[in-house]
Amino acid sequence: MIVLWTDALIFLLLAVAGALAFYAHTQAHLRRPLQKMGQSQMGMAAFVVLMLFLTLGLLDSIHFKPASGEGNEIISLLDAGLSQIRLHTEKTYSAPFAATLYSKELLTQADGSTVWTYPRLTYGGAHLSDPNQQRAADIGKKTLLGVLQGSAWAIGCLALVWLFARRFTPNLKAGSTVKTCATVFFIIVVSMYALCYLSAYYHVLGTDKVGEDVFYQAIKSIRTGLVIGTLTTLVMLPLAIVFGILAGFFRGWVDDIIQYCYTTLNSIPGVLLIAASILMVQVYMANHEQYFTSVVVRADMRLLFLCLILGVTSWTGLCRLLRAETLKLREMEYVLAAQALGVTRTAILLRHILPNLMHIVLISVVLDFSSLVLAEAVLSYINIGVDPATYSWGNMINGARLEMARDPVVWWSLSAAFVFMFALVLAANLFADVVQEAFDPRRSGDSR
Repeated sequence: MIVLWTDALIFLLLAVAGALAFYAHTQAHLRRPLQKMGQSQMGMAAFVVLMLFLTLGLLDSIHFKPASGEGNEIISLLDAGLSQIRLHTEKTYSAPFAATLYSKELLTQADGSTVWTYPRLTYGGAHLSDPNQQRAADIGKKTLLGVLQGSAWAIGCLALVWLFARRFTPNLKAGSTVKTCATVFFIIVVSMYALCYLSAYYHVLGTDKVGEDVFYQAIKSIRTGLVIGTLTTLVMLPLAIVFGILAGFFRGWVDDIIQYCYTTLNSIPGVLLIAASILMVQVYMANHEQYFTSVVVRADMRLLFLCLILGVTSWTGLCRLLRAETLKLREMEYVLAAQALGVTRTAILLRHILPNLMHIVLISVVLDFSSLVLAEAVLSYINIGVDPATYSWGNMINGARLEMARDPVVWWSLSAAFVFMFALVLAANLFADVVQEAFDPRRSGDSR
């Protein structure tokens, strides 16, 4: 098993999230907003979508060297599960569900004559003797088989989850929220299973310039989006929380220094700072090749540094919010009473200030996740994002620039990246709205 830096940080963040969820479950004042979130059909549907994305990302974060691999090849569990897609590469472009290449070539026949036609694909539709006559019926038949098998898997998973939940919550009932979550889970699992089943016979989203399956690229890009959105938060939160609370509580010269720091950082164009940092990382890796023995390790290190850079440049907004809220909280009666009774400043910060800021932190984290996913796409589009060898929606969009200028247009790479990124960002935004509604005291309805 191979543990990359981003893999270790992902599972560390997952453990921290699990511990925080357990802590929130034991606190009465936190159970109320969590229960309110659980009553939102839209929020729970978005949560199911995010959890399915997270599952694919975690499967892609468990790396190992295959027994039959050559050299320094490193793959993940997701690669192993999608080997029938990963290894089925063609010569160049092919359209979705096509049996031939996208462009005509001069082919030599068995009798020595030449013909200008579309060459057959090596894997896509290779089982058909006459694609023009058989392809439509074959796609319909295999889609039906994939849907039936996917339905069996989805129903089995839902039954296990229901039995497990009933064991710990005997009075659990299948309300509207539970039915909505089950429906969303069923639709997504069946759709993904059917697409994976079809991918064994066709390239369901076509192939790119080097003949790699676009559906495989889109799935592999999920991990990159999740890493950018989560690990950047892991870097950003400590800086924003510590500096924001210190600036608001102590004021004076401490506030002046912290304000000077984030004002200066905001004055530097973020794109230029990120570009300069990425270039320095590239120079370092070029001068120390002995530390980067694999393309995967090299790409992972650049992804890690991109998360660090984004985290360092994106903490200032949350810091300002926390500073302003701390300035208000330090004048509250219970804080003044604690100071009068001789409670230490450290205890006041940990017991009275920080807990009353956590709703702002949680809301900001969820809202910033989608913007960070979109930021990766923009940075990769201008070639200062993740390594070109890394699967990401930004790299797919960047590669689609020349494809859109072809005649006829190669549209499927851009469309696949857009659909997957749109689904993740939309689910994150919908879930963020529910989190904000549940945790924001001004919108929770407690004051009425």
